[in-house]
Amino acid sequence: MCYSTRTTKKIGELEDYYEVERLLGEEEDKEFELIYNHANGWAHPNMWILPQERKGFVIPAKWGVMPSNATGVDFKEFFAKNRGAFGGLNLRCEDIFTNYRYEDNIYSKRCVIPVDGFFEPHTTSVKVKGKPFKVPFYFKRRDDKPMSLAGIYNITKDKMVTFTIFTNKATPLFEDIHNQPSNKHGDFRRPVVLQEGDIEYWLEDGLDKDEIVDIMDNGLEDAYFDTWPISKDLHKRNGEGDRPDIIDKVEYEEIEINY
Repeated sequence: MCYSTRTTKKIGELEDYYEVERLLGEEEDKEFELIYNHANGWAHPNMWILPQERKGFVIPAKWGVMPSNATGVDFKEFFAKNRGAFGGLNLRCEDIFTNYRYEDNIYSKRCVIPVDGFFEPHTTSVKVKGKPFKVPFYFKRRDDKPMSLAGIYNITKDKMVTFTIFTNKATPLFEDIHNQPSNKHGDFRRPVVLQEGDIEYWLEDGLDKDEIVDIMDNGLEDAYFDTWPISKDLHKRNGEGDRPDIIDKVEYEEIEINY
């Protein structure tokens, strides 16, 4: 799954990299930035997305997709009442074409979510006080370019743009690290990270189901990722994880895998 990301690039850097312009609406603030050392999805942060319907632009959107008849300003209440949505943070790419709420969005409201990297938990064989000892890992691209996550967005009745990130079946690297199934299906997952050549293609109109599935099934390969264990402070409730050095490598003797 993908519930935690890192986004530290300024909007000007993203505009240059993706060759887009920011779009903020009537009250545009030239100094507006969305920067997180740890963007915790359960807090539903606003993040930048490249939307299919506004090609050439990057816009702010809330992480946690909501249906069109919902009120965005009441997102906390909505997700409290709809716990089965798991905060709207992720959708399985295999299920999107039969999702009664969002099956149309896959054809008209796809988006790219640019991030520096993301965090995944690793469960060791060691137990502390009867519970498995878990360690967070950070993933980034080896070339330090932005990661382009694949997702869809939706617009609530009060005009809030919300989005979700697609996940697919885990590749070997992700199965080794995120080695504890975290969904009712009992399978291992990884976020869909687009290949460089598929970023613009993903946002094209008129793609059919086979073309969309092909893009999602052929994401960035394991060889393009670097990953290492980091401080367990990442998940402290006091926000200690949202600091620049949270991605510094930490050695744990409990870790038994190569990475």
